[in-house]
Amino acid sequence: MDAGKSLEFVIAEKADCVSAEESARRMALAEGFPVETSEEIVIAVAELSTNVIKHAGRGVLALRTLSGDRGGIEIEAEDHGPGIADVEKCFADGYSTAGSLGYGLGTVNRMMDEIDITSSPGPGTHVICREWIRPASEPASPRQWDVGVMTRSRWFAKENGDAFIVKRQNRQLLVGVIDGLGHGEPAQAAAFAAQGYVQKHDDLPLQKIFLGASRACRATRGVVMALARFSSPEQMSFASVGNVEARVCGSRERISFLPRRGIVGVDESQVSVQEIIWDPQWILVLHTDGLRTRWKWDDFPGLGREPAKEIAVRLMRDLAVENDDATVLAVKSRAL
Repeated sequence: MDAGKSLEFVIAEKADCVSAEESARRMALAEGFPVETSEEIVIAVAELSTNVIKHAGRGVLALRTLSGDRGGIEIEAEDHGPGIADVEKCFADGYSTAGSLGYGLGTVNRMMDEIDITSSPGPGTHVICREWIRPASEPASPRQWDVGVMTRSRWFAKENGDAFIVKRQNRQLLVGVIDGLGHGEPAQAAAFAAQGYVQKHDDLPLQKIFLGASRACRATRGVVMALARFSSPEQMSFASVGNVEARVCGSRERISFLPRRGIVGVDESQVSVQEIIWDPQWILVLHTDGLRTRWKWDDFPGLGREPAKEIAVRLMRDLAVENDDATVLAVKSRAL
């Protein structure tokens, strides 16, 4: 990762913030970012520069273009204020104390692809965040991936605390299942927070997606989540936190997935990503605990020959419990 053009601003008053924002907008557009993404970069600059003044009085903000495999922009903010006592807690939207740079970090996390923070009393706070340019691409051919999903709330409930991910791009596919803790509006808010982050940052490595989603869920109850990325019909990456069930149909040997115990939005440890050589004839099923987990493929003879949608419908019909939100997702890959 190489730095290209660089601009540095001393941030001491509102006019300095405005100057940095205007420069960020010009730089982003010149680098080829879409207008919407350029404005998100401007918002991140505004949040960071404003909080330098609010909590430290004075600091420095730098903008840099990045070159390499993917172009991008880096924002670096540094001050010598009182520091942040609990960095991860600051990602909850609206969190702020009189002695910390905190307000707005939840917004910056959602807007930017990467954010790293170091902070301690004395040296102050140092924030680096980056946004990468997405190359123009065509959606993946629908013939390559057959995906079926069924989701519903528990009986008599308006809000569904489950959510799912289906993102196709070029020859890749990212799928996932998310379960907000509890039920009702709080569970739905948590699931939507995680879903929103994953959908915006779906091309990041899985470990970074989980880190960003965890920060996005800081102000919520948290979620459990499983994500599977098919980089080709023969390669799958898998990561999971919590009790999302993952099953494979068609493999002669049992494939064991290794979920990490915990809650996305509460626990801070990194996930482990499994790299699996995938057979295009296999079928992946992910489901929340709204479906009974004591089942096996032999209970459903011939189901593996059905389209993915029919697999999801059948499993939902036969395995869902009444007193919980339920989501099931099935993937069949087809070599072109």
